[in-house]
Amino acid sequence: MSENCLISWTSDSLLRWSDFKAELNPAVFEDSRSVIKYGFTWTVNSDKVNDKIVFLIDSITTVTEFHPLLSWFRESESNDDLLKHEQGHFDLAEMLRRDHDVVFEKIFYDKVFETRGQNEAQRKQFAKIDSGKMISNEVDKLSQILAKKREEYDVETEYGQNIPNQTKYSNIFKKLSM
Repeated sequence: MSENCLISWTSDSLLRWSDFKAELNPAVFEDSRSVIKYGFTWTVNSDKVNDKIVFLIDSITTVTEFHPLLSWFRESESNDDLLKHEQGHFDLAEMLRRDHDVVFEKIFYDKVFETRGQNEAQRKQFAKIDSGKMISNEVDKLSQILAKKREEYDVETEYGQNIPNQTKYSNIFKKLSM
């Protein structure tokens, strides 16, 4: 794997300490930090219906991404339990992404959105730009939900130190691979 690659979540995506490439900030109290974001691709079509120029979003594919160059750990504190906790952050993000796919469908699929443009080329360009902004705003909302859930996860598991609670989450996350 290239150092610049993102790691997309799959059922086989098990993080290793070697995936955490950033240097730690010694002033931070945390022993590790995994940076996880959402990426997306989509297809959109534009058309003219009656006298209005419209676009339809055909599909949206979201992906949960671990960012090695932004993620770090304190080597003196690295252990299997802490790595399992960081894997939990990745799994939690994937679980939320899957849940949010229903929201994307409800908001964007089988809907017609107005766009602008004087000709077909402009309509296609504006449809891509406008739909991308709309989807990006919804991905931002998902990221905010993730930030809140990550905090709850850290508190409940005491950053992986509370083994019974960490095990409870790990058992929930195992269902992602089924």
